[in-house]
Amino acid sequence: MPGKTLSAALVIIPAFFFSMIGWCLGLDYVAVMLYAFAGILLGLICLRFLHWWLATEVYKIIGGVAGIAIGAVIGMLLGLPVSYIIEAPQASALVYELIIVMISLMGMQLGSAKLWEMKKKLTETAERNRGVMGILDTSVIIDGRIADVCGTGFAMGDLIIPQFILKELQMIADSSDSTKRTRGRRGLDILNKIQKQSYVNVVISDSDYPSVKEVDQKLISMAKETGYPIITNDFNLNKVAEVHSIQVLNINQLANALKPIVLPGENIRVQIMKEGKEHGQGVAYLDDGTMVVIDNGRRYMGRNVDVTVTSVLQTTAGRMIFATIKT
Repeated sequence: MPGKTLSAALVIIPAFFFSMIGWCLGLDYVAVMLYAFAGILLGLICLRFLHWWLATEVYKIIGGVAGIAIGAVIGMLLGLPVSYIIEAPQASALVYELIIVMISLMGMQLGSAKLWEMKKKLTETAERNRGVMGILDTSVIIDGRIADVCGTGFAMGDLIIPQFILKELQMIADSSDSTKRTRGRRGLDILNKIQKQSYVNVVISDSDYPSVKEVDQKLISMAKETGYPIITNDFNLNKVAEVHSIQVLNINQLANALKPIVLPGENIRVQIMKEGKEHGQGVAYLDDGTMVVIDNGRRYMGRNVDVTVTSVLQTTAGRMIFATIKT
């Protein structure tokens, strides 16, 4: 909106010049005052138009100006033959001007409306293409790996964070238990990290479900209402969401899917850390945490050995590799 100084100037300057015009024409005091009053009215009209233009979207202004220009050209082209038909010169000129003015006004309205409509469609298309990745739950925020996934550029779109999730994070961060407090503060730090990512956009949702007490159930209700998937690493929430036919993006499943593939027959070198459940078994771990169960490996505990992969088992908890000591 224009400032007070500019607004006052837009009213005072026309009043001054109009009064000077009346004075130069040699009019009496009353006529000069009427001229000044006319200047004030002109200033108020200009101020009103300025307010209207500043409040109008720039796309509407550009479309309106373009519409007036195109409408004026079309009005001239249509007005010429009509003006030739009318024999009276004054009436012909008036009709010609009327056609230009009317078509210009129609062009202004059409240009403003259509350019705004086009801009809106382009915005909606961009938002649709960007899409919503899903709704974050508390566990996946505290886990932190979602921030690393977003930072790679493989995940793009909007991440929805409900207010009740933020409230739960804050309660954890304010907990008297030091472990919980550390987890809660880590979650808030992860959120700040995600907000700085250029590939994703964090959207804070005010949606709440006062009749539902548990946070997990609120997430289920929100996912049902919006149709967005839930992003989590909570095994129980994953199962409940599947029962409700809600799509779940589980970070643990993503991590397991990205682990290096080890095929039967391959040789790998591992350090046997402990004994297994079955007699004589030894257990080792790969760098990514994958468990390797080795037949007759117990006697090599604490040592680095070469083993041959015999089979790979995919479970809900992750991938397990079975191997034997390489001979």
